[in-house]
Amino acid sequence: MNKSMPVFGRNPHRLVSSMVMLFFVAILSGCATHYVDTATTDVPVSAYKKVAQPKAVQLVFEFQTKGVANSRATGFFKTQVVDQVKASGLFSSVEEKPVPGGATLGITVNNVPLTDDAFGKGFVTGLTFGLAGSQVTDGYICTVDYSSDVKGSNVTKTARHAIHTVMGAKGAPNNAEPAKNIDEAVRTMARQIVGTALRDLSLDPAFK
Repeated sequence: MNKSMPVFGRNPHRLVSSMVMLFFVAILSGCATHYVDTATTDVPVSAYKKVAQPKAVQLVFEFQTKGVANSRATGFFKTQVVDQVKASGLFSSVEEKPVPGGATLGITVNNVPLTDDAFGKGFVTGLTFGLAGSQVTDGYICTVDYSSDVKGSNVTKTARHAIHTVMGAKGAPNNAEPAKNIDEAVRTMARQIVGTALRDLSLDPAFK
């Protein structure tokens, strides 16, 4: 055996696996800094267009990962999203079951890789996306789909956001604010992306 051969010299796949494992261990152990992109920001309730006669609505929320339902993440965010919709003042009541009149509000937050061309091309100018050195960026798309009655006349709005994770001594990404931890980062992202989509919904003349 060649004693000068690197430990992983005979198995490059093992080296790659070890590097990936170390990266995620570093994130979980607090060696990473999380930043919330500033291209999408908080939307105050005062920015919503007031509704003359708010209706009751059935809210259906789902968090997805690459378009596939993620029940664990849905449960994590659900109360926050429901409370935010209630606080918006856009509806007289927000229910989980069907309401008189049949109005429904579907909210989906989809976590997608920013290396996806279809997503990247539609992203807001100013977001830093993709992989760059020791920086990883997660993209999010929020889709709000409102139907005022059982006839299914829909109004759909989308908003986009991102969370940047930086390892080691790499500098902070442009257009981003640091979060205390990943929990604060994802909750801030969800609040801002849902708020932006709800604001755009309220401003649409078709929203009744």
